[in-house]
Amino acid sequence: MQLPTIDPAASISRTQLRVRFCETDLMGIVHHANYLAYFEEGRVDWLRKRGITYAEWAARGIHLPVVEAQTRYRSPLAFDDVFELETRLSELRSHSLRFDYRATRGGVLLAEASTRLACVGETHKLSRIPEAFAAVLLSAEPSR
Repeated sequence: MQLPTIDPAASISRTQLRVRFCETDLMGIVHHANYLAYFEEGRVDWLRKRGITYAEWAARGIHLPVVEAQTRYRSPLAFDDVFELETRLSELRSHSLRFDYRATRGGVLLAEASTRLACVGETHKLSRIPEAFAAVLLSAEPSR
């Protein structure tokens, strides 16, 4: 199967987030593990902006667990910092997809990351991404 072509302009969404106190460590910076929660929030928002939610997919028996995550930390975040998370669908395969992330604040790169998600059914066995879902994944945010 040939991989679908992803339109770079359509594959990006941006989410503004604020650091909560409970996300910081003894040094007063965001604990590295909390970035995974930010990336999840970025993915959820990315889908929502395309008219679908994880809950709707799960109700139809489609689940997308993270099976791989990679992060490179560049500059710290602290309590109450506001930052922008860019989430981009970078790869869509028959049974998995990949998102890339860039967290920035005032033009400063804070972190770069990627996650791979597998498509599984109710029994947690790998399954093909349904065509209707792939169409959503390849769509752009509606114009505002």
